[in-house]
Parts: sequence; structure tokens; C-alpha cells
Amino acid sequence: MERRSRGPNVASVQQCSIDNLKADLSFLDGAKPIEAAEFLLRRDRLAQALAANKVDAFVLEPGYTFQYYGNVSQHDWEPWEPEERPFLMLIMPQASPDGSISAKTAFLSPHFEEGRVRMLGIPSRDDAELDIVVWEEHWNPYTTLLDSRLFAGSSSSSSKAAPTLMVDEEMRDYIVRGLAAAGFRTVGLSPEAELVRQQKTAAEVAILRAVNTGTVAAVRAMRPCLVPDLTEDQVTAILDRTLLSIDGFGLFFDIVLIEEHGALPHGGFVTGGKKLTYDSMVVIDVGAHYLGYSSDICRSFMIDPPPPGRRVVFPSDPLRAEKEQVWRIVLDAQTAAARAMKPNGTAASVDIAARSVIEEAGYGYGFTHRLGHGIGIKAHESPYLNKWNTGSLLQPGMTFTNEPGIYLEGKFGVRHEDIYLVKEDGEAELLTGQRARGIYEP
Repeated sequence: MERRSRGPNVASVQQCSIDNLKADLSFLDGAKPIEAAEFLLRRDRLAQALAANKVDAFVLEPGYTFQYYGNVSQHDWEPWEPEERPFLMLIMPQASPDGSISAKTAFLSPHFEEGRVRMLGIPSRDDAELDIVVWEEHWNPYTTLLDSRLFAGSSSSSSKAAPTLMVDEEMRDYIVRGLAAAGFRTVGLSPEAELVRQQKTAAEVAILRAVNTGTVAAVRAMRPCLVPDLTEDQVTAILDRTLLSIDGFGLFFDIVLIEEHGALPHGGFVTGGKKLTYDSMVVIDVGAHYLGYSSDICRSFMIDPPPPGRRVVFPSDPLRAEKEQVWRIVLDAQTAAARAMKPNGTAASVDIAARSVIEEAGYGYGFTHRLGHGIGIKAHESPYLNKWNTGSLLQPGMTFTNEPGIYLEGKFGVRHEDIYLVKEDGEAELLTGQRARGIYEP
């Protein structure tokens, strides 16, 4: 009679992972919610960019940018999903007698939602009441905005030219067309306006450091607990619960890929059921949310070999030498890219630094995506690190993913991803605590 082997003890692995992580939560030290004064400072910086661009107002609707300028990391924030009724925030430059530029913030809201808007807790200067232009549902909201007090004294209106609105990249097309049809002139984001969000403050960096270091710590805490026969889906669930054991962390995404599945950088519909072995190369691409900001890290590793004295018979892995070689090449590529992250260097030069290492090692065909992207309240933000992006210059305060990879179809994949902060002087600062050190120490 054949004896059926018992499956892995998932509950035991789960507890091991959480216990390992809870042994050191110091990565949370120093991170705190963004204070109200910083939201006002962000808007003032944007207003100065708008004045330089000769734009009357920046207009946006609920989404990441709205949260960035409104109230992103407060625990009592009420998400406002975009709907068919336009609810818009406007940030307008206003000049003081001494010539300095500050922001005036106003809103366009359906009349019946006015009370709800005032309850959002959006910071305002001197705790003044929010300036809200209301529209009834049988009115045209866009002509209501144009005819409102907000544009009665604008520089554009006084010269009888159409007021110029800079529209956020998340703005839906029908709203942009509605504004244009009403008589506004609409323009896209300028580099000066984008730079406001691209350059992170010390408070933002502290949160990014906490959430990204914590996410790496969760993967490291889980790895020594993993055992053969766990499936990709089971490992995903274990890591999710480990992340949720951190107070304030929320789930974002979690991709676990084993062996040849790892050659698909973001997986696919066929992944989830492959089982771990002692020879498996595991690729985990995972992100979490904390205080309104995102993590996005990746680790490639193998589980611990069987303990000494335990007899385990399994076939030797013909790919073992290549796995270790590729793992090291990708790490060297990441090192080269980190060294290239300097002020006024191009986004393209950082990608090329990593790509050159991989190409010189003979695996250029296997590096199938860009090197990385900006990161903040949104996991993917501009600027983007790809070899054609010669127009974007790195500036101090920008934060990026650095994620080279090699993907060998039918075999395995390797990717290392960490977060870096561009500094005024010297090399970029690592915001993920510790880079990968070895195939058993990711």
C-alpha cells in the first residue's frame, strides 16, 4: 500500500514568518503622517510653477494627485471616487504685495455634495472655510466655473483671453473636453509642475523608507520558514498575512513566481500552482501601502537546503550554476545603476548603466523591460528610467525603483528591486534597508 505524504504545515510556516518579522519593527521609526502644513507648502510650490508657466489654475479631480495636494495620509480620509458629476480642485497662483506667489485653493462641487466636501478635512490656510463654487444638476458645471468669482479677476480674463487651465494627467477626457467647450484653454502638465511631486520632502522620504524597508523585511522574515511543496498561491497568502501583521500596513500587490514562471516578469493566468523545491528559484515582486505611500520591491532567492543529517533524495539541478551566475549579474547591474543616479544625469543613463552590465555578460536579450520608475503615493510615477528618456534629468529628492532583471523562458527569472533617493552630493541613498546579499540572503 502506497503511503501518501503529508503536505506542508502552512499554519506553522505562517507563524514562523510573522514571529521573525515581529522581532524587529524598527523600520517604522521616524515615519509619521504628513502634516497639514506640508500640503499647503506643496500647493504653494505648484502655484509658483503655474505663475512661471503663465497658467491661471491647475485643475484635478479625485485620484492620486488630488490626495497628494489634499490630504493623503490622514487616517480619517474619505476616498471620493470619480463619478459622472464633476468634482474638481483648482489650485491658483496669487501674488502678494511683496511679489511672492502662494496658492489659492478652490473647488467645483455639485451643490448637494457641498457639505460632504467641507467634511473631507482638506487643509486650508489659517483654517479658513473652503472656497467652493457649487453647481446644480440642471446647470452646465463648466460654464458655471468659468462665470464664477474665481476667474472674474484673472489675468487672462481681464485681457479677454480664455483662462488657461493645466489639467492633471489623471483627468478624464470628457471633463477636459467640457472645460474646453465652455471657453477654457487647457494645457498638459509642464516639467515645472511635475517636479513638485517628483521631489520628495524629508517627511515623504521617511514614509517611503519605512514602507519599503518593511516590505523587504517581510520577505526576509518569511524566506527561512518556507518548505518544499508550498505552492505559489500559498506563499502569496503567507506573505500577505505577514505584511498585514505590521500595524498600519495595507496590501497593494503580491506576485510569487517559481522557476520557469519567474521568466514572466509579472506572472500570468497560468501561475499560482507551481510548488517549491529545494532547487527552485523564487521571484517575489510585492508592494504595500503605509500612510498613503507605496512600496515596490522584488527579491529572487532559494529556500534553505535540508538540515544536516536529514536524508533527502532529489535529482541534481542542471541549472544551478547558471542560476547563481545570473543572480550575481543582475546584482552587479543594479549596483551600476545605483552609482549612476546622480543629479543632472539623464534617466536614460541610469538604465544604460544597468543594461550594459547585462549585455556584456551575454544576457541582454533577457532584460526585457525598463530599469525603473519614480515612486511615491503612486507606485509608478514619472520620471521613468528607460534608455530613450534622455530628456528627463534627475534632481535631488527624486525617488526611483532600481529593478534590473534577466528572464530565461522555460528556465527561470531573476530580478532585484530596491528604492533609491537621489542626493545633492554623492551616490543615491538606499531606502530599502539592505540590498540582497546572496541567493539565500535576499
